[in-house]
Amino acid sequence: MRRPFSRAIFVSLLLAAAANDGAACTNSGSFERWLSEFRSEARSKGISPRALAALDGVTLDQNVINSDRRQSVFSQSFLEFSDRMAAKFRIDNGRARIAKNKAVFDKVEQQFGIPAPVIAAFWALETDFGANNGSLSTLRSLATLAYDCRRPEKFRAELMDALRIVERGDLRPDEMHGPWAGEMGQTQFVPSIYYKYGIDFDGDGRADLIHSVPDVLASSANYLKGLGWRRGEPWLKEVRVPESMDWSQADLSIGHTVGEWARMGVQLANGDHVPEGLQASLLLPMGRNGPAFLAYHNFKVYLEWNQSLVYSTTAAYLATRIAGAPAVFRGRGVVPFGYEQTKELQSLLKAKGYDVGEVDGKLGLATRASIKKVQEKLGLPADAYPSPELIARLRTR
Repeated sequence: MRRPFSRAIFVSLLLAAAANDGAACTNSGSFERWLSEFRSEARSKGISPRALAALDGVTLDQNVINSDRRQSVFSQSFLEFSDRMAAKFRIDNGRARIAKNKAVFDKVEQQFGIPAPVIAAFWALETDFGANNGSLSTLRSLATLAYDCRRPEKFRAELMDALRIVERGDLRPDEMHGPWAGEMGQTQFVPSIYYKYGIDFDGDGRADLIHSVPDVLASSANYLKGLGWRRGEPWLKEVRVPESMDWSQADLSIGHTVGEWARMGVQLANGDHVPEGLQASLLLPMGRNGPAFLAYHNFKVYLEWNQSLVYSTTAAYLATRIAGAPAVFRGRGVVPFGYEQTKELQSLLKAKGYDVGEVDGKLGLATRASIKKVQEKLGLPADAYPSPELIARLRTR
């Protein structure tokens, strides 16, 4: 069976990256005493005895703490990751799910403005359309993480919202299962997002994001709308870029109109057309020799859903494929940078005073921004993507 690289795994990567956030702390005190104190706090905040009963028999799960402390590293390039995750079976299954649930998708788009392929792509990446939601007790995981010294306040709030979900009648405690970090449902919502954006769309009186497809689709759309999705606008369009391009313009913080990009030689691929006045940024996930996209305002919503640039680009790309776009152009001999190469580059940059975040082997936004600064300083093409030449130049300076 194919296993999804779910949002839960990405959450673990993002959490693991916070190395200064109490990763080496040591727990003290009884979990049972902590849980008793949490019950008192929840009671004072209006959680009923019926909902509090969900915590009866909850015990510490040391495996959850171990997962949270483990330094996971994601170092795949966009093409490596998208080849796996935007594979034909997910594209075909996404289209089949849209056809099967056409009436629901149409109603969701009419109400929230989110196109069906966008929701279907998240549904595919997060749990393979509900096939792999996770099997750990959500309440036990959240209670463990809320007790743990690493980030107790964050997970204390999530545990409180999980009880509110029980209080509201959306889920029974025995239905609340997911990955170790406490997400739930077919598009993997943490309890705070579930409680705020979960919708009863099938009319049964509860927002059930585990079993009800209408609730899953509408709640996902509600969340995307809440993150700032603009109705009727594109999210990602593949483009062809001239080799003579001013590569410093390829930056998600730089926007030009489609017409201005066209005057710089950037052309929409595959006969696509969007209004010339629409603003977009040039996205080169693997540098000037790799695939190229115009990323519109709605792409920022993907980065709000998940801060990993590789995940967000893949999710947006998969949505275009489900919508009918052809496979992406693979570029002009792009060389992916592996984990060890990226770590060396980050170490060289950090030694010279550049901000790369943690030296973790991941080519994230902070590392790419610093790469661009150095490329500009050295007179190299400033496409924010590493190269052997860049590392060689940094070694000798």
